[in-house]
Amino acid sequence: IDEIEALSSIYGEDWCVIDEDEKIYCIKISDCLDQPKWTLCLQVILPPGYPTAEPPIYQLNAPWLRGQDYTDLANSLEEIYVQNLGESILYLWVEKIREVLVDKAQSSDPEPDIKKTTEEADEDDGDDFLLDYQAIQEDTIKMLNCMTSESQEDEELPSIHHGNPITDRRSTFQAHLAPVVTTRQVKRVLEKLYENKKIASATHNIYAYRIYCEDKQTFLQDCEDDGETAAGGRLLHLMQILNVHNVLVVVSRWYGGILLGPDRFKHINNCARNVLVE
Repeated sequence: IDEIEALSSIYGEDWCVIDEDEKIYCIKISDCLDQPKWTLCLQVILPPGYPTAEPPIYQLNAPWLRGQDYTDLANSLEEIYVQNLGESILYLWVEKIREVLVDKAQSSDPEPDIKKTTEEADEDDGDDFLLDYQAIQEDTIKMLNCMTSESQEDEELPSIHHGNPITDRRSTFQAHLAPVVTTRQVKRVLEKLYENKKIASATHNIYAYRIYCEDKQTFLQDCEDDGETAAGGRLLHLMQILNVHNVLVVVSRWYGGILLGPDRFKHINNCARNVLVE
């Protein structure tokens, strides 16, 4: 508890509580405060045995973090844990990640080509929103078209359950859930939801799905931020923690003009959790 309070005060708005009861947290780390080139989200779950007997369960989220970069950073975090067995290590992890980001910023590595689309980052995009949304929606459908076999027949549209909305400072969040067993069903549910004018006009439609493949004993899973940076990854992470199978969750957010900061992620995950429980 002392460690969490300290981290919260040190990192302020960059520190986000996803689920207090389950001890799930997320921190946004960047190479500098003013105009960061490189950013990364570290999500951690603190198990009951932490810090004396168990390490944190963690996930590193960044669009540019792939292959050897991911492996090297994960190895560095494991090394810190081993060198500090039984001690609180989250601060050391965060500062190690920041050190790596600063090194990347100072090296010759090209900046990641990531367009900032989160409305929280820029409130002046209102007039362009409908055009931007259309492009995002079409890209989503195209991506799912590529993932589904053209020879496959259309499958039955799964039933869609709509959760209770949550409203905070004029922003409204609502989750929608459908049982799915193929990516074609994911595509069909998304198309059906977008037919609803209210859902189609949402500022963001964040989604994640997990499909269990019996034959390979693996999960087919993916997520989409729809402009709300890192929200899709957090939603998928929640579904992994709850160990849900064969389900698609979409969370719509209608932005009310007042910035919510990290609270928006809490509302997105609470909506999702509630609809999953129901």
